[in-house]
Amino acid sequence: MDLQTSFKITRTSREIYAKWLDSYTLEQLNKIPQGFNNNLIWNIGHIMVSQQILVYGGAGLPMNVSEELLAKYRRGSKPESDATQEEVNEIKNLLFSTIEKTEDDYKNGVFTTYNARKSELGFELSSTEDAITFNNYHEGIHLGIMMQLKKFI
Repeated sequence: MDLQTSFKITRTSREIYAKWLDSYTLEQLNKIPQGFNNNLIWNIGHIMVSQQILVYGGAGLPMNVSEELLAKYRRGSKPESDATQEEVNEIKNLLFSTIEKTEDDYKNGVFTTYNARKSELGFELSSTEDAITFNNYHEGIHLGIMMQLKKFI
């Protein structure tokens, strides 16, 4: 399966998220508006961590992010403290390095197995290709959430 289009979409998605990081102050990124459970930076950290869990975790491979970031941004988590500027910078770098590594690893045949499962939304993920493609849908959902959040920041 040729995933060039999926990778291109992911890179474009990450460029959009990076612009958000550049367009909002640290205070704005950390603000949790009334009625919401999270903030802009949590959503950005979450999509980056989720891609790793979906693709590398699903393939039984080590992830390319720290255990601390995995714990702080995985599904079911919520902001317990404000992100620092250093953490924002790290997330911004990881937005791109994780996708470059995924693309390289895919081209180099690193993904040989996948533990099939259903996503929280009911999508059947039975291969690395499914996970890579589904990830774009997931990132779009969170961009929509962020568009709602920004109205209250």
